[in-house]
Amino acid sequence: MAISSDLGGLRRTHYSSDLSEGMDGQDVTVMGWLLTVRGHGGITFATICDRDGEVPIVAKKGGECPDEVREALSSLKAHSSVAVRGTLRASPRAPRGFEVVPAELRIFSSVQKIPPFEPVAKTVKNIDTRLEARPIDLRRSVLQHTFKMRSRILRAVRDYFEREGFIEINTPKIISSATEGGAALFSIFYYDKPAFLAQSPQLYKEQLTMSFEKVFEIAPIFRAEASRTPRHLSEAISIDLEEAFVDYNDVMDRIASLVRESADAARSYLEGAKRIADGDVSITVPEIPDSIPRHTYSSLVDRLQDAGAKTQWGDDLYPSDLKRLGLDGFYFIVDWPLGPKPFYVKESEGEAGGAGDKQQQQQQQRISESFDLMYGELEISSGSTRIGRREDLESRMRAKGMNVDSFGYHLGAFDYGVPPHAGCGIGLERLLMALTGTANIRDATFYPRDVDRLVP
Repeated sequence: MAISSDLGGLRRTHYSSDLSEGMDGQDVTVMGWLLTVRGHGGITFATICDRDGEVPIVAKKGGECPDEVREALSSLKAHSSVAVRGTLRASPRAPRGFEVVPAELRIFSSVQKIPPFEPVAKTVKNIDTRLEARPIDLRRSVLQHTFKMRSRILRAVRDYFEREGFIEINTPKIISSATEGGAALFSIFYYDKPAFLAQSPQLYKEQLTMSFEKVFEIAPIFRAEASRTPRHLSEAISIDLEEAFVDYNDVMDRIASLVRESADAARSYLEGAKRIADGDVSITVPEIPDSIPRHTYSSLVDRLQDAGAKTQWGDDLYPSDLKRLGLDGFYFIVDWPLGPKPFYVKESEGEAGGAGDKQQQQQQQRISESFDLMYGELEISSGSTRIGRREDLESRMRAKGMNVDSFGYHLGAFDYGVPPHAGCGIGLERLLMALTGTANIRDATFYPRDVDRLVP
């Protein structure tokens, strides 16, 4: 049977999700790739996968299926791209109660190379082996469900922002100076001058609150951090929001709503997927509490010290520290020390808190109106109330050793009056990890970019 990529007049009539045993005797045309092909006596069993799921194909020798169709089907290897026109037949032995008896087979492409792993494998130990054949890896059911949930989550996020009166923006990804003043930048040449890939849309989205009050962006960010961990990427997708006339408490409330709606969207997808797959879906979406707990940074430092840790006030809280405290699920860490925070984060007018004799010492420390959203030891989001006065911004920049002149375009906006504002960035891949139980962030993005990988 000839192989041709030409569709001609042939068109799909149904996706796998459209089919049911109630369509017994109906003619259908299905298209997709072959998941499995096996022979048993004079019968060939095959499974075609399309975007929604699987379609069982049964071709019997001397039966309703022409012999040349059965023989051609038997000769194919998994991953071949095909179309089958035939009759749907109810079958109580089939997983979904039906099978398709082929009358015509169209082969669009045949397999020239066997993948280094089985397409039905639920786990493949070496992730680099999978990434080298990523288009095939993404055919595995666990990743199919993960990325379809990702799509649903993004739709839910956009729907939330639309309902809440936000406008979607797009900000430059080629910039002239560091957004956050750090060194984790990818440098490029912009015609005849040096430039960088944006770490975040921070400064632009702050400026846009002057015009639109409520803005959001879903776009790539780039961070040149040489971190080889299961939770770091060099290119990631950030869900950024910025809002006028609010502070960091209001932003945390928004994040909590976004997380709940994202979880609901993911759960809704899974319910449908389990019906189609007859329950064979291993992902479980965590329950989101009505109120996500908030822990102050100082209280967690106190707890660590009480547990015998050497953590001092002002130190970062590492995953090993948080694991030691037994914190799980979603929670916020609020009121971080001001010192390490970016220059645009507002200083709190409150006190650092703490307990016992530590309180007096910690009250001398400067804290910020800032937060991190965590899931266990995984940081999902970071945000804050922003500084709203030019002189305060300049003072913070100088204290951090930054070149104030290189931020003139941003500081100039403050001469026209900037409203009180706050915002955050949410890591889409990390949110997806939390909601799907994905262990490695590389499986939460289609083609990961990290310190070791630039292809495919």
